[in-house]
Amino acid sequence: MRATAWLVGGVAYAVLSGACSSTANTGFTGIGTDAGASTDSGQSRPDGSIGPGNGDSGGLKSPTGDTGAGTTSSCVVTDQNADMDHDGWSPAQGDCDDCDPNINPGAIDVLHKSDGGAPYWGDEDCSGKAGDSAMPCDQGLALADVNAMDAAKAIELCATATATDKKYGVISAAYVRANGAPFATPGLQVGIEPQFGSNVHVQAGQNMLVLSSGAARYVGQTGACNGISCKYNATATPPAGFPDPDPTCPPVPSIADDVALQVQVRVPTNATGFTFNFKFHSFEYPDWVCANNGYNDQFVAGNISFDSQHHPVGVNIGYFTACDPNTPARFAANCTSSATVTCPTRPASYCPDGVAPLLNTGFDQWNHDGADGATAWLESAAPAKPGTIITLQFTIWDAGNGEYDSTVLIDNFQWNASGGTVSTQPVAAPK
Repeated sequence: MRATAWLVGGVAYAVLSGACSSTANTGFTGIGTDAGASTDSGQSRPDGSIGPGNGDSGGLKSPTGDTGAGTTSSCVVTDQNADMDHDGWSPAQGDCDDCDPNINPGAIDVLHKSDGGAPYWGDEDCSGKAGDSAMPCDQGLALADVNAMDAAKAIELCATATATDKKYGVISAAYVRANGAPFATPGLQVGIEPQFGSNVHVQAGQNMLVLSSGAARYVGQTGACNGISCKYNATATPPAGFPDPDPTCPPVPSIADDVALQVQVRVPTNATGFTFNFKFHSFEYPDWVCANNGYNDQFVAGNISFDSQHHPVGVNIGYFTACDPNTPARFAANCTSSATVTCPTRPASYCPDGVAPLLNTGFDQWNHDGADGATAWLESAAPAKPGTIITLQFTIWDAGNGEYDSTVLIDNFQWNASGGTVSTQPVAAPK
């Protein structure tokens, strides 16, 4: 009856829960990599400033908008087979500026800022065309597309690579179960959408990825659940350490209806981290917050993510902003405090976005008790070691049983030049 989504395989895991307390201070942890990078902390930015924005996607942007790329006057390339800037590429291998480690065929184009002028794209990938590696690639994708490489495109992971060519990009992509086992037929649990309902729109490009413990469809679409519970996999095996309970709420007993997108990708040589946007919907909210039976939907995108009070990221951090403000009695209605359970207090600002973001998503009308809940668009960031191969796994599952489904929207994956510190923040202004 609860759901989870995550990034796996030596990478970060962030948890978004469908039920627990209302603490507002929490964040995602950072990531390690398959190549042995340390588990540094990642950063999410409240203003959505990482990446080029305005519908572009995939490029690299440093906090200042410039990575400092450019040939230094004291550098003279004398050997086409030498790697003078120690970036892993020689001129003979395609490095068009062997004096700058930020420029080589394994890099991604950067959006630069000039003093008083308009931003401009660089040609850090040595393709001969500025900004080409930053263009979106999710045009023309179909709702029922179950090709995992197309799912990667839907979140702006556009470039492809091989395990040996040293270029950045997606090496492999597959739909899997929560524990990483192959999943050949994800069916209606996945979808590629240009919008979700009437008022939820993409954050970059033309499409976004939707994963659901029910059906990844909204009202009126073929295959829509038309109810709060569509069941697919009665039993499932969670990854090690999950399902991750809130220590002040009842433990999660089991998981079901799991599906995941797993992507192996090489990090650009001029990137030190990444960001992505996500939006979580759950039929659990607000009634099943910290429920007595341990039901606790979660979105997980990394190996551990707790706030200072050791609460998983989710409903307990107060980011469920879309719901019916006229139903305060529903909040945590199925929670009873005890020696081991502390029921949360209803947020002071309850349902500040109202039901408008839920319109025609199904979360506004399929529950006979009334509209359920969703977060705002959130952005998380984590560090990554330049040039290494990392594995990202976005997973969603029901917890407890296959009822009260949850759905996550994922979009606008961007590489960036600073890992930062752990935090999770709403995107300032939905696009």
